[in-house]
Amino acid sequence: MRVGVLGLGEAGALYAAGFAENGWSVTGYDPGDVPTPPGVRRAAGLAEAVREADLVLGLTGAKAAGAVAAEAAPQLRAGALYADMNAGAPELKRAIDAVVSEGERAVFADVSVVGPVPKYRHRTALVASGRGAALVAEYFGALGAPVEDLGGEPGAASARKLLRSLFMKGLGAIIVQAVDAARAAGDEPWVRQQIALELADGDATLERLYTGTAKHGLRRAGEVAAAADLLAELDLDPALARGISRLHTLAARPDGLRATALVTDELLTAYEGLASATIGDARDRLGLPDAGIGPLWAGARAVGRAVTVQTRGGDNRAVHEALRLVGPGDVIVVDGQGDISRALIGELIAERARARGAVGMVLDGAARDVEVLTEIGFPVWARAVTPAGPYKDGPGRVNVTVAVGGAVCRPGDLVVADGDGVAFVPAEEAESTLTAARDIEADEAHRRSTIRAVPAPGSPAGEAA
Repeated sequence: MRVGVLGLGEAGALYAAGFAENGWSVTGYDPGDVPTPPGVRRAAGLAEAVREADLVLGLTGAKAAGAVAAEAAPQLRAGALYADMNAGAPELKRAIDAVVSEGERAVFADVSVVGPVPKYRHRTALVASGRGAALVAEYFGALGAPVEDLGGEPGAASARKLLRSLFMKGLGAIIVQAVDAARAAGDEPWVRQQIALELADGDATLERLYTGTAKHGLRRAGEVAAAADLLAELDLDPALARGISRLHTLAARPDGLRATALVTDELLTAYEGLASATIGDARDRLGLPDAGIGPLWAGARAVGRAVTVQTRGGDNRAVHEALRLVGPGDVIVVDGQGDISRALIGELIAERARARGAVGMVLDGAARDVEVLTEIGFPVWARAVTPAGPYKDGPGRVNVTVAVGGAVCRPGDLVVADGDGVAFVPAEEAESTLTAARDIEADEAHRRSTIRAVPAPGSPAGEAA
């Protein structure tokens, strides 16, 4: 029997090694610089890894799962089982099923892992649904893994996994919060002892949950975010789940839970050069203000953290208040209620913002002094230009959640703006969005090179072909 493993991270490597130990012929593929497990043949590309496989394991991470399945589907042999083992939302699993099962050549299974893989390896308990669930029980059961066959449609197993994640990832989040708070208070050993007394396997379980939350924080944050979406679909309040997701994001940072900006200077540098359109694609077209808000001069670009302003239409008193708070790397984002009768900013405010280190402004309203803004190179995105000056009476608020062009922006969120427009990225999603955007950028570069390599009709190369 032959298995293709897509993704050789921690879980993928353990499953690949486990199948190899049990006599399967195992081919693995991962574009990253990760080790090849013993007994596993490393494929040069995805197609090579899946083409002859009886069983294909998708272990690439939920964000890449759809794209990987779409690339793998045409290469699957008739009768092959494609088992997606990523912790994705039920709708993602149903979408992958539609791609893999098209023409009924291959069979899809939604597989959820419901135990710690580092501890139990290929014998970790599973839950499976979809047409291929019975085959999952057969293949993994032969390796010693308990498999619960839910039958039914793809998505049932992932829904169960997400419900379990609310508890398990929530427990990990609570442990990290309690231990870090105890450390800051100088009482860590006592608090660790109290937690361990309440857990099976005591200190071992505590340490596994504590270190695992930091090590896998970004992936688990996405998993719990999907669980929060599931709660919302069930008409339950998802606020606690969203808080757990945020804590996992924090735990993955070098600064951990310390009260520092989620969008670091290093992240801002990493986003330099990424297009707002690519970022929008990476976030499923979310966080993009409408097309009415555009750059006031050609070539304008800004990447920074949001300092937000909410103000009455045509009034800039709150913008002046924001100038006292703005610092290096900030973008002032103004909800001016879409009013274009009076300019909220001009050259003087721009000069003051620039002097404090601000890298740009985004206005759901109007601006003026475009020639001077162009001359000094201060980037501004606005809904209109007018010579009419603003009122300065208020009311207004600074550093509150705002809506700009129909997109939500919170204080500290990432702002990327260029010639196409503006993209807002929630601070806790900035790391994962960066990874997804880079993947999209690389894929588009590959497709462009493929298109350019095709000879034009009528060219000497085209005629020779």
